[in-house]
Amino acid sequence: MQPEDMEVPIINNLNENCCRQRGEKGDEMFQDRPRESESSMESPNLEFEYGDSDTLTAELSELYSYTEEPEFALNRDYFEEDFRSHARGRRWTELTVDEQKAYVMRLLDALEVTDRDKRLKVARAILYLAQGVFDECDTEVDVLHWSRHNIFLLYDMGIFTALLELLSMEMDNSQACSSAVRKPAISLADSTELRVLLSIMYLIVEMIRVQTEDDRPEWRAAREAFKTELGSPLYNGEPFALLLFTMVTKFCSMNAPHFPMKKVLLLLWKTVLFTLGGFEELQQMKVRARERLSLPPLPEDSIKVVRAMRAASPPASAMELIEQQQQQKRGRRSRRPLVKQDSLDTYNERDPFKNDDARDEEEDPEDTDSGIEGEVDPLDRDVIIQPPPPLRPPTERVNFPKGLPWAPKVREKDIEHFLETSRNKFIGFTLGSDTKTLVGLPRPIHESVKTLKQHKYVSISEIQIKREEELLQCPLSLGEEEVEETPAEILYVGMLPNLSQYVIALLKLLLAAAPTSKAKTDSINILADVLPEEMPITVLQSMKLGIDVNRHKEIIVKAISALLLLLLKHFKLNHIYQFEIVSQHLVFANCIPLILKFFNQNIMSYISAKNSICVLDFPHCVVHEMPELTAESLEAGDNNQFCWRNLFSCINLLRILNKLTKWKHSRTMMLVVFKSAPILKRALKVKQAMMQLYVLKLLKIQTKYLGRQWRKSNMKTMSAIYQKVRHRLNDDWAYGNDIDARPWDFQAEECALRESIEKFNSRRYDKNRNGDFVPVDNCLQSVLGQRVELPDDFHYSYEMWLEREVFSQPIQWEGLLQNP
Repeated sequence: MQPEDMEVPIINNLNENCCRQRGEKGDEMFQDRPRESESSMESPNLEFEYGDSDTLTAELSELYSYTEEPEFALNRDYFEEDFRSHARGRRWTELTVDEQKAYVMRLLDALEVTDRDKRLKVARAILYLAQGVFDECDTEVDVLHWSRHNIFLLYDMGIFTALLELLSMEMDNSQACSSAVRKPAISLADSTELRVLLSIMYLIVEMIRVQTEDDRPEWRAAREAFKTELGSPLYNGEPFALLLFTMVTKFCSMNAPHFPMKKVLLLLWKTVLFTLGGFEELQQMKVRARERLSLPPLPEDSIKVVRAMRAASPPASAMELIEQQQQQKRGRRSRRPLVKQDSLDTYNERDPFKNDDARDEEEDPEDTDSGIEGEVDPLDRDVIIQPPPPLRPPTERVNFPKGLPWAPKVREKDIEHFLETSRNKFIGFTLGSDTKTLVGLPRPIHESVKTLKQHKYVSISEIQIKREEELLQCPLSLGEEEVEETPAEILYVGMLPNLSQYVIALLKLLLAAAPTSKAKTDSINILADVLPEEMPITVLQSMKLGIDVNRHKEIIVKAISALLLLLLKHFKLNHIYQFEIVSQHLVFANCIPLILKFFNQNIMSYISAKNSICVLDFPHCVVHEMPELTAESLEAGDNNQFCWRNLFSCINLLRILNKLTKWKHSRTMMLVVFKSAPILKRALKVKQAMMQLYVLKLLKIQTKYLGRQWRKSNMKTMSAIYQKVRHRLNDDWAYGNDIDARPWDFQAEECALRESIEKFNSRRYDKNRNGDFVPVDNCLQSVLGQRVELPDDFHYSYEMWLEREVFSQPIQWEGLLQNP
C-alpha cells in the first residue's frame, strides 16, 4: 500500500480566513469557533507563542505513533513481572530512594545479558520507569512527576551510557539491516529494539533539558553535567549528535531502511537544542560576544520586538470582493475592511500606523501563480477607484504603535557607497573606503553622513571576516588563532568531513515528509516506524492510520526545520564561515525551491490541520479510560483551532529561507526566477505576526526586481513591508534604483564564497597547513639523528647501496667551500 493511498482527508469545515489557534501554553482549549455568519475579516489574531519547542506534554506525546499504543501495556507487564519478584507486593512509588536505586542497578546488570529477547524485556521495564510508572498514577500530573523523578534517578545510575552502547550495537547489526533491505514492506516490528532504546534516550534528554521551578539542587547540577557530556566528544571521540547524524545518513542511503527515523530526528533536534542552547540563550550569547569584541549593544531584543508585534488582517476572498461590487452597484455603502485599507495612502504621511490591515495583499487568493508582473484584477480595480471613506475617529487608534518597531541599521559598506556617489557628483573623484574626510561636500551631505553613522551597525560576522583576512595575510606574525572549544565548535569539527551528506539526507527526509510531495517508487520510505504489521481492514482503522501517517510526517517536518534553523544560527554566531558552508550545501541541494514547494499549497489548511486524536496522546491514554472511537469523532478532530507544530514548522522554514538569501544577490534572484512572490503573498493570509514578518522580509529583498507594475498593483504589501520590516536607511528597495539591480552570475558569486570558506577550513582545521612556512632544520646532528623509515628488505642490499651511492661517487669537498 502506497503512503498516498493511506492518507485520509480530515474534514475541516473551518473557513480559510476564520482559522484560529490554540492559545494556551498549557493544555487549556480555545473557545468555540466563530459563527458562520461572522465575517472572516474579523477573525482574531492567532494566539501563538513561538519558542524553542511546544509544551512538555505535547513534545512527549509526539514521540509515540498511535500504532504504538498497545506497547504501553507491554512495557508495564514486563516491568511488573520482574518487579514483583523483587519488591514482594510493594509498589514502586512506595519504595525509598535507596531501594529504587538498588532495583535500577539490578536492571542495569540485566541489560548486559547476551540473550536479545531478555535484553529487550529489561529495556521495556526501564522504558516503563521513564514513562512515569503510569499504572500507579491517577492523573497526568502524577505521571509527569514520577517520570521526572525516575529519569534523574536513571541518569544518576548511568543508564544513558549503557543505552548508548546498546544503540551502537543495534546500528551495527548487519543481520537486521540485511533482512530489512530484503523485505518488500517494512513495519513497526522491524524496529522494536531501536524504538525502545531511542524512546528511553529521548525521554531522558527532554525531561532533563526542561527546567522547572521545583527542581532540586542535585537535579540542576545533573542537568549541567549531562549538557556538557552530550556536547563533548566523549562517545568514540565525537559528540552524541554525530552518532544520530550517522543514523540519518545510513537510513537515507537505503542501508538501514528499518531505522525509526521520526524518533532519531526528534532525539537529534532535542540533543542539539540542549547542548547548543535555544533562541533566548542564543540571544544572550550574542550579547556577550558583542561585549567581548567591544561592539555597541544590540539596538533592541529581537525576540521581544517580534512578540509585541500584531498581525495584519488576512486579505479579502474573491467572494467578498464580488459581494462588495454588487453592493456598490445597488448603491449601498460597503463596510468591508478592504475599502478602509484604501484610505491608507490618503493619510499615510501623517501616521503610517493608523491601519492595522496594511499588510493585506491584493492578489486574488485563487490565483496560484500569476507570475511576477501581476495585473490588477478587474474586481480590485472597481474597488480601488472608490473614494476613500472618512478617517476613523482618534479613539480607534489609541492602541497603535507610536513608531517603527525596529531601529534602522546602516553598514559600513552603505556609508562608503553613499560617499563614493556624493564625491563623484560634487568633486569628481573618490577616496576609496575613507568615510571621515568630507572636504568639498555640501552641508546636507555632512548631515546625511552624520545620520548614517548614528545608525551604523557592525555585526560580529564583519569582525570575523576582517580577522580571517588578517590571519591569512600574516600567518607568521599573528601566530596561531586561539579557538574556544564551544559545543558549536566541537559539533562543527565533527560534522565537517561528512557535512554535505548530512545536509542532503535531512533535505531528502524533508522532501519525503512535505505535504506537497507525491509518493514515488524511488523515494525514501519514512513510514517504517508507523505502519503496523497488519494493514487496516475497517474504515475506522483506515482513518486512524491515515491521521497517524499525516501526523508522523508533520512531526518529521517540525524536527528537521527546527534542527536546521538551530544549526544555522549557532554556526553563524560561532563563525560566519561555518554558517556559510552549511548554507551553501543547503543551496546546492536545492533547499530554496524545496521550501517554496512546501509553501505552494493551501497554507491555511495546513496550519489548521487536525491530524491528532487527543484520547490517544500520551500521557492521556495511559491514565484515562479509552472511549470508543468512531468515524465521526475522528472527523471532528480536537478542539484546537490550529496545529502548533505546523505553524512552528512554517515559521522555521521561512526563517531558514531568510538566512540563505540575506545579502546574497544571486540567491535573491533565485527567489525571483522561481516566482516566489505569489506563493509568499498567499502565506500572508495566516494571521500571525511572526510568520507575516518573515514573509514580508522575503518579499522586500526582491521587490526591486519584480518590476514597477508589480509594485504598483501591490501597494498594500509595500505598505506592510514599510511598517513591519527593519529599514536600511539608504536601501532603495521600493523603487528598483539600487546598484544591486544588475545582471547576476550565480556561479561566480558562489565560487568566490566557496574559496573563502575553503581557506578558512584549511587554515583552522587542516593539520598539514602552512607547509611552505615550516622552518628548515640546519643542524647537522639533528638532521643525522632523525629516524628514517626504511623498507624491510633494506638490510639485505645495504652493502650494494653503499658501494653504488657512496663509495663509487667522487665527492668534491672543495665545492662546499665555494660561494653558491
